[in-house]
Amino acid sequence: MVLARMTWPDVDAADRDAAVLIPVGSLEQHGPHLPLFTDSILVTGVAEAVERRLPDRVLLTPTLWMGASSHHLEFPGTLDNPFDAMIGQLTGAVESLARHGFHRFYVLNGHGGNADPIGIAMRTLKARHPNLSLGYSGYYQFCAEQVADLLEGPYKIIRHACEAETSLMLHLKPEWVRFERAVDDGLAPNPPLRGGLFFFHEQTVDGVLGHATLATAEKGRRIFEAAVEGVTAELAAFAHGVALEG
Repeated sequence: MVLARMTWPDVDAADRDAAVLIPVGSLEQHGPHLPLFTDSILVTGVAEAVERRLPDRVLLTPTLWMGASSHHLEFPGTLDNPFDAMIGQLTGAVESLARHGFHRFYVLNGHGGNADPIGIAMRTLKARHPNLSLGYSGYYQFCAEQVADLLEGPYKIIRHACEAETSLMLHLKPEWVRFERAVDDGLAPNPPLRGGLFFFHEQTVDGVLGHATLATAEKGRRIFEAAVEGVTAELAAFAHGVALEG
């Protein structure tokens, strides 16, 4: 079920046990070769594929595309959604549909900077509405194994405008990729830090963190399929509910 295409009587007749899937992305710089809308394109692509696999068990909302991107603001075109505004946006979406009887909500994140405000929003909602079933995760957490196996560069995780994200865009929206501009960029603390906090212009010249020149559409296809498979399994379990083990 795709909320944007439905009428209010369609929604009124929908199964209230369906899991409401809310994709969250960003509009921010992604180097000289990827569009500003990259995160929103990728999370939307995964979410739409999941809804197609679970059309009777998932209610897909439009993507909340303006993310928490203050760490990219030195690069022109980036739009930042302040934490309090983003938390309000998520809270409003959940509470609106909760008023209409839905009680299972899952936020699928496509941008690392959104993780903290999403977590705060969902924990606040759970405290305010203890009877709601709530969940959230980044789609990239469901394809970490495939990413580590496929990537040729030294980074074996999804970073930013990197080998993995560029591969995903070459698979989903190749006409939006300016691959001839792709660069390998990014500084890393030496020795490594677990808790360092940096703006992107402090780490990169071109806004890339990773080895974009190694990207291929085939890598993107395999990463995308793994993400869809993992998120589909997650949403199927989430929609089913919980039970005691044993």
